Order: sequence, then structure tokens, then C-alpha cells
Amino acid sequence: MRVVRKIRYVLKKKKKYILRTLDRLVQFIADVLYDRKTTLMARLVGNVLLPFSFIFTLIVKLRVWLYHKHYLYSQPLGCHVIVVGNITMGGTGKTPVAEYLAKLLLTMGRRPAIISRGYKSKGEPRYRKFWRWLTHAPDQAPKIVSDGKTVLLDSEHAGDEPYMLAKNLQGVPVVVDKDRVKAGRYAIKRLGADILILDDGYQYLRLRSTLRMALVDKSNPFGNHYLLPRGILREPLSHLDRASCILLTKSDGKQNILLEQKIRKVNHKAQIIECYHKPCYFVAHPKGTICPLEMLKGKKVAIFCAIASPEGFERFILSLGANIIYKKRYIDHHRFTNNELEWINERSQEADFLLTTEKDAVRIADNFQFTMPFFYMRVEVQFLQNEAWIRKILGQALD
Repeated sequence: MRVVRKIRYVLKKKKKYILRTLDRLVQFIADVLYDRKTTLMARLVGNVLLPFSFIFTLIVKLRVWLYHKHYLYSQPLGCHVIVVGNITMGGTGKTPVAEYLAKLLLTMGRRPAIISRGYKSKGEPRYRKFWRWLTHAPDQAPKIVSDGKTVLLDSEHAGDEPYMLAKNLQGVPVVVDKDRVKAGRYAIKRLGADILILDDGYQYLRLRSTLRMALVDKSNPFGNHYLLPRGILREPLSHLDRASCILLTKSDGKQNILLEQKIRKVNHKAQIIECYHKPCYFVAHPKGTICPLEMLKGKKVAIFCAIASPEGFERFILSLGANIIYKKRYIDHHRFTNNELEWINERSQEADFLLTTEKDAVRIADNFQFTMPFFYMRVEVQFLQNEAWIRKILGQALD
């Protein structure tokens, strides 16, 4: 028995070591993509990835060309579809924009529903998919994260963003499926939607859209201008020509003429709108108590997050007068294990507060107990232009 226990102990330690090593490797690759590291090793890895970036560029251009020439078809659903997306990997703030639009459409007397792929949500087991294929059974129905009244799925089964949207939007159904044409039909027929918001859908060309919004992070618009896997671009910059509206997010209010000229070279018709993501308050997890931003002034804090652009979150915490004594970054959408949370808890003992983002908080179980006060930051989008102008843009597109 001692030998068996010893073997189990060694295997458990090995597993933790392997998982930690893989996490470090993935984080290193992410740092190379965002050019956060300039070491010799980072440059070598970047050069190795460069040929694959050129191959990916050709594939992306071919796919868009096939849709443009109608060899592949976009399907209409008989209602207006607003696409919210970007041409870069994460970090532009799509979810707060989708939430803002849904709330605005409700005040305009519309019945919006949000359609999402549900990135990294828990899917149907492969054996069930195989059995359906073998027996010619009908496709699985889309996941209903919210019917507009009740949140029906957690973040693990819905995905981070759909769960956040469902939690924050009363009266707006949220539907998840990789086949967003199927999800859209379901939202219209079963949930009474008369307008669809396609979250993170700029690359989803199968669904015909009315208004296509491309979000560009003003603080880091296009990275190093390479496509994946060498850079952060999902599509070439020239593909911004599909956008009917371009949102410059994370705006500092200052005009960036060079960025606007770069956009106008590829799209001279789209309206350019600036917005910023305004931190509003902190929320105690899991109780939901709201606390003001000023509570951080002069306090020692520990922070962790798993988002595409953690620098903005960290800068804002510092701007509130806090002293960051510990920080930990994970790759975007990372699902925290209890061991990782305990690790963070141990290293945050001297902090007055432990902080994370709202998107990260939805992946932490309500029954996990930190030994210090734990909060997430609530963020909402604010447009530099007034709301009447945004209503006018929507009204013109949806007439």
C-alpha cells in the first residue's frame, strides 16, 4: 500500500508540473504574438511561426474571396442582424459593446437576442455526436443560456461572454451554438426575437448581416500586422472594408490621425466612432456587494486575470492609487483550477484586497473561499459621441 500511495503521489506531482509547464509555454507563445517579449528565444520562435502566418493569410483571403464571388453563400434569416466583432484576437471589448447595443435596442422598442459561438464552452460529448451521426438523429438544439427571464446555464456550459451577457441583460435571450444560423432561427421562432446581435461574428460569413461593426483597440490596433500564428490579426487589415461601422475602443479622447488614415485607405465609407470602457465599481464575489473604486487608494492589492490584454486592467488598478504587490496572468479564457486559486491565495496573504475582471470572476465557483476580500471590476462602454447619434446610426441601418 505504501508503494501504491507513493506512486500516486509522484504521478500527481508530475501531472501538476506538466500542466504548469504547458501553461507557461502557452503564455510564452501569447507573449510572442503580442510582442511582449523581445528576448533571443522570443525572436527565434517568432521567425519559426512566420511561414505559418503567410499560409494562414492565403487561406483567409481564399475563404473571403469565395463568399465575395458567391461560391459560398450568406444566409438571410428574415430579420436584421448586427455583427459585433474584430479582425484581431480578443481584447477589443466586444462583450460590453454587445451589452450596450442590446440595452439600447430594448429602449427603442425592439426585441433583441444575442447569438454567440460560446467559445470554450463545454460541448456535447464526442460519443453522442458519433451516435447521432450513426443513427441519423436530428442535430442537437442550440443552448439557451437565457430565455430573457432566467439564466439557465453556467459559464462552463455557456462560455464566459454569453454567461456574462445573460447575467447582465434582463429581457434579452442569449443563445449559443457553433452554427449561428441555426441559433438565429431558434431565437426568432422560439424566443420571439426580431433583431439579432451576433457577438464576435466578424469572421462568420454564413449569416447575412444588416450592420457590421468592427472594433479596433485604439491602444494596440493591429499588433505587429502579422496574422496568426505570428501576430494577433485574424484577417488582413484590408478586410476592414466589410465593416459598415468601425468602433475605436479604449479611446483616450485624443485624435489619432495616422490610425484614421490607415483605416480610410481600406474603408472610406464606414462611420468611425470612438468609445472607451469605463470601470464603474467593484463587486464582492460571490455576495454581489457593490463598492466604490476609491476604496483602493493607498491599499495593497493582489490581482490576477486571464484576458487577452491584461495591461489595461493592471494600469487602471495602479491609477486608482493602489499598490500591486502580486499579479498573475493566464492566457485568455483560462479556466482556473482549485489548485491555481489556492496558489494565488497563498501568495496574496499580505494584500488588503484580491482583484480580478468580471469575465474571470464567472469562472470561479461561488463556494471557493479566499482568505481576503475578493472583488471583480464592473466595466461598461461609453461613447464619446452622444447616445442620440448612436440611436440615429442604428435607426438608419434598421429602417
